[in-house]
Amino acid sequence: MINQPDTAETKELIEQLVSIPSPSGFTEEVITFVEEYLKPFDVETKRNRKGGLIATIAGENSEEHRMLTAHVDTLGAMVKEVKSNGRLRLDLIGGYNYNSIEGEYCQIHTSSGETITGTILMHQTSVHVYKEAGKAERNQVNMEVRIDAKATNEKEVRAFGIEVGDFVSLDPRVELCENGFIKSRHLDDKASVAILLQLVKQIHEEKISLPYTTHFLISNNEEIGYGGNSNIPEETVEYLAVDMGAMGDGQSTDEFTVSICAKDASGPYHLGLRNSLVDLAKQHDIAYKLDIYPYYGSDASAAIKAGHDIIHGLIGPGIDSSHAFERTHEESLACTLQLLYHYVQSDMQRY
Repeated sequence: MINQPDTAETKELIEQLVSIPSPSGFTEEVITFVEEYLKPFDVETKRNRKGGLIATIAGENSEEHRMLTAHVDTLGAMVKEVKSNGRLRLDLIGGYNYNSIEGEYCQIHTSSGETITGTILMHQTSVHVYKEAGKAERNQVNMEVRIDAKATNEKEVRAFGIEVGDFVSLDPRVELCENGFIKSRHLDDKASVAILLQLVKQIHEEKISLPYTTHFLISNNEEIGYGGNSNIPEETVEYLAVDMGAMGDGQSTDEFTVSICAKDASGPYHLGLRNSLVDLAKQHDIAYKLDIYPYYGSDASAAIKAGHDIIHGLIGPGIDSSHAFERTHEESLACTLQLLYHYVQSDMQRY
């Protein structure tokens, strides 16, 4: 009988993670946070040149390895233009729609290290001025950042140190509900990062001896397609991405189970590994759903496209309204952690 995961601690860890700004390309602070979190658990850590973090737990078998990955980089933006009206035009980082950030608070991170707050708005916001305000297209031309500084023109904005290429992060608006729901931006994929960190802690505290040397890659470029496609040891046989399960019309994924992906936009995941994960879930009475994510790619699919000879899989907690105002439930977090707990202790199948 395993110790039940402490979902309260997992949720608190998610709250800490989503509160650290980390759009793809701006992940140093959150990677350092993860690095410091892992220090008490006697795991070897190193950074790759892309800035991701790899933690390794030696196993009984050092000739065949496993790798699990989750990503800390998030959606965000970059300053595209300092406009003549003192507002900023954005260029998006990651795949999402402008309508999902209308009215959102944000932070502009200048190259000098200063942070200036702002709000993302339509240029034609005021209904008292713009008759067609509700009909204008939400796009790069019409949306802008109103900075919280006394600046009404380009020169005054630049005096605050804001320049083209500055990163812009989105306010997560995280809320831990008493009934177990977690509402926040960036649950993709910081919910799964928290789960992996909890797994490493549980392995350490229970003094579990893993059957295979296991690497935990905390990647930092997944949202732009290449977070987990390198630094995969040659001995790696199985590579499991831990990312969100996508919800919506026609999907079976929900917020109360672990989602096991059969196929995404990159194609099918390895059938043998998928069946092994399903068998583990059944064996240990873990609630799960099988699903297909039609417009989705993961670090595991990026690794396959990069040419790595691995068996790849994808699981994760169910996330509602992905790449927008996301939500999940502690039951989904617990199911995902339980499946991973049993997976890392299981024998590899000979597919």
